[in-house]
Amino acid sequence: MRVVIAGAGIGGLTTALSLHAAGITDVVVHESTQEIRPLGVGINILPHAVRELTELGLGDRLARIGVPTADLTYVNRWGRLIWSEPRGVAAGYDWPQYSIHRGRLQFMLLEAVRERLGPDSVVTGSPVTSLDHDADLLVGADGIRSSVRAALFPQEGDPLWSGQVLWRGTTYAKPFMTGRSMLMAGDDVQRVVIYPIAPPEPDGRVLINWAIQRKAPETVPRGDWNRRVEVEKFFHHVADWHFDWLDVPALVADAEAVYEYPMVDRDPLPYWSTDRVTLLGDAAHPMYPTGSNGGTQAIIDARVLAHALATGKGLEFYESRRRPTTAEIVRSNRKDGPEVVLALAHQRAPQGFTQIEDVIPREELEEIALRYKQTAGFVPSALNERASWSV
Repeated sequence: MRVVIAGAGIGGLTTALSLHAAGITDVVVHESTQEIRPLGVGINILPHAVRELTELGLGDRLARIGVPTADLTYVNRWGRLIWSEPRGVAAGYDWPQYSIHRGRLQFMLLEAVRERLGPDSVVTGSPVTSLDHDADLLVGADGIRSSVRAALFPQEGDPLWSGQVLWRGTTYAKPFMTGRSMLMAGDDVQRVVIYPIAPPEPDGRVLINWAIQRKAPETVPRGDWNRRVEVEKFFHHVADWHFDWLDVPALVADAEAVYEYPMVDRDPLPYWSTDRVTLLGDAAHPMYPTGSNGGTQAIIDARVLAHALATGKGLEFYESRRRPTTAEIVRSNRKDGPEVVLALAHQRAPQGFTQIEDVIPREELEEIALRYKQTAGFVPSALNERASWSV
């Protein structure tokens, strides 16, 4: 079986590795850019995706470049605690959660593909622009602006803009909280997400990823997904966000570069596959970054697709296991997923609170956290006990 993969991002490279591990070795990845460079900012890889990478033999490599997330903590605009929960092994998973630089993760996967499938297995400067190909299967893993998806659904149009914009950057700074915390602060007007994405430097500083999300004016260029901007454009929004344990303005001001992203997704599709074509990752189910599920779901797609092909279950099985789940995550993320606690705290106590239990009962907070884990497929007991997708 010969497989052509469009796109050498996280999803496409994991697909190549998963197919190879399942015994399908006639695989080539086509990447449109002339040179693959370690671009991007931070992402989180949740335990159900870390399991898949570990079963591909990449656990040690992942541990060397990522930060095992210790906790996920939500606070309001003034730093008052709303909700905090352990993450990874501390939460009962058999695998950690990692906060990691997207470019470093992509390069780690690229290195593994070239080692296992050969140096010519990834072809750069070679975009896939149509469904015509000399393979048994074409996998469209070419992102939210997927050419493969556009060929399957030519009338779909542009991605859907939420009206929100993200300003994102990375800064070397002193560790905060546990040193491995993922922090979400704010309300239903503005929020800030902050977490370390690399092991400490010799001087003790760590590379910290931060993102500011806020409703944008209509003048934001919706077609430019990665536009570099000056900090002065938005700094006034966080100029007084000083917490006892973290100086947000200083973190933002010290960034080497800042990028502006419109927060976009697409509606779930009625199908992903034809006889010789299928979609994967952001090409199949682009979603808001709520809940840290974009890269995670692409990795799981890759493993389930390889299992389906190697066991003869086919694309129908792949879609049946992945399309309903990812469609539900897309819809949940549009409603803020687990981050809805920030909005609830503000709506019920716009001037702040002393104890969160006076505003949101603990049982409600627990139910929100559990519901999203169920939707996204990472309830600890279910994940730990699930059969492997390895062939």
